[in-house]
Amino acid sequence: MSHPLLHAFFVGRATAEQIYERLEDALTDTLTALSKFDAQQREVLRDFTKAVQDAATQAEEKVAAPSAPGDLQETIDNLRAEIAQLKVELQQYRDRQS
Repeated sequence: MSHPLLHAFFVGRATAEQIYERLEDALTDTLTALSKFDAQQREVLRDFTKAVQDAATQAEEKVAAPSAPGDLQETIDNLRAEIAQLKVELQQYRDRQS
């Protein structure tokens, strides 16, 4: 009768070892994935910050650059044209909703 008990002991021990190994692998994989995700998010944040800084610098340079009076008038005319176009599109949208 001790033979079946001995066998059950070794089966239980082997089961516990396999569970431990699989849990260890799963934990290692999870930590690796988490580290990769963290590194990717840091890179995305770094890229975003750089893009914002570049855009701000370009906007600042554009405003700081002396512009000719014709350029300013052209900008105003373009803005007025855009506003008129948006008014037309808004009216068309309202007409479709009615």
